[in-house]
Amino acid sequence: MGGQPTAERVSLLLGLALLMLASLPRYLVGGHGNRFNLMLMALAVVCLVGVLQWRLLDVADRVRLPRLLSRLGLCLLAGLAGMAGWHAVFSDFIGWELWLSHGATLGLLLHALGLWVKPLSSG
Repeated sequence: MGGQPTAERVSLLLGLALLMLASLPRYLVGGHGNRFNLMLMALAVVCLVGVLQWRLLDVADRVRLPRLLSRLGLCLLAGLAGMAGWHAVFSDFIGWELWLSHGATLGLLLHALGLWVKPLSSG
């Protein structure tokens, strides 16, 4: 798996960090203090790895990164909209914190699958 850091990896790490941030209110509302603290520790590690990966990117990957981050943002918005629609049709109101967590998860999954199926061309 090793190799040179890529813009795709950095975008996935940022998406993972955003997903972890979106899950934090869920643990606060549910009264899961230990899980909240563990998530904060894991979030710090993911952010550290993301910064280190970003620093190791070459110039071509740094140029591609803003486009990937905009794609990530669109996928996160699509995930939030998808989960809002899903829960509106198939379940009762579940609370904003659960919707946010589920939407961010779907959005990151869409982004990762999009990178796997059709990688962003460099140009």
